[in-house]
Amino acid sequence: MGSVNTDTQMGEAPKDTATVIPGIPANARWAQDGDTVVGGSVQGNDTNRLNAPFGLFVDDDQMIVIADYLNNRIVQWKMGDANGQVVVGGNGNGNGLHQLNNPTDVLIDKETDSFIICDAHNRRVVRWPRRNGTKQGEIFINNIDCWGLTMNDQRYLYVSDGEKHEVRRYQIGDKNGTIVAGGLGNGSSLGQLNWPTYIFVDQQQTLYVADNNNHRVMKWNKDAKEGIIVAGGQGQGNALTQLDGPMGLFVDTLDTLYVADYGNHRAVCWPKGEKQGTLIAGENGVGSGTNQFYGLIGLSFDYHSNLYVVDCWNHRVQRFSLQ
Repeated sequence: MGSVNTDTQMGEAPKDTATVIPGIPANARWAQDGDTVVGGSVQGNDTNRLNAPFGLFVDDDQMIVIADYLNNRIVQWKMGDANGQVVVGGNGNGNGLHQLNNPTDVLIDKETDSFIICDAHNRRVVRWPRRNGTKQGEIFINNIDCWGLTMNDQRYLYVSDGEKHEVRRYQIGDKNGTIVAGGLGNGSSLGQLNWPTYIFVDQQQTLYVADNNNHRVMKWNKDAKEGIIVAGGQGQGNALTQLDGPMGLFVDTLDTLYVADYGNHRAVCWPKGEKQGTLIAGENGVGSGTNQFYGLIGLSFDYHSNLYVVDCWNHRVQRFSLQ
């Protein structure tokens, strides 16, 4: 999920690849009932439906871009519209340059006005121009078990690799990358990861990794050889000290961490240095109610600090308004 530049002040034009939002207040609270802004409880492949959405990117002009996993496409949705637009794929699952095969994450690179996509089951990262009429993309990185990606405002691309249990940083045009987290095989030491999924990078190139099978979130400072546990790490569970298969991540200007806690069907935040999280949405049992989730995956915020979550198996995106 795309990283966020918070240096730009409210009202200034965005100046890099990332979404721009104001700092989220320390005492922020969100509505407990969400509004469905994309899709609904029934899956489908029409332009008003999703089928197991995964990652999302919320642009600064209130445009939501979603990796529509089982529909093998990327859809773009302008807030308030009844229908979205298929902008990548939608041509069946396959490995042609006009196709995707179960995409898991997407971001917008404003510098080149293109989408960058984790094309997971094709084991590649692809770039697709946003121009109308574009019929195919190009392979950016090949032979990678990619899951999550993000880009900072120096235009370094970070990609998680579940098979190698690592995250690599790539300069544009670099096919090999540099390991910046993990890479020591599957494990639970501070130098290891176990199936990293979504990632987030801040202004200082500090990397946050959803270490899914270790049920924790790790923070890797730039050039560090080991990570720091910043959420979870107390075994799989539903206590506020625990996580269950964390997915989407976001970190605000106060270093508060926001986590899509997939197995617990809840969104939680962890203020910097705290030993336990705070519930911000969900944890009302599995379901399709306005205060329920069924498998949280993507998580992001818009320019006004409203929370967006991808409720995968309810085939929808929910918005929780800042109160």
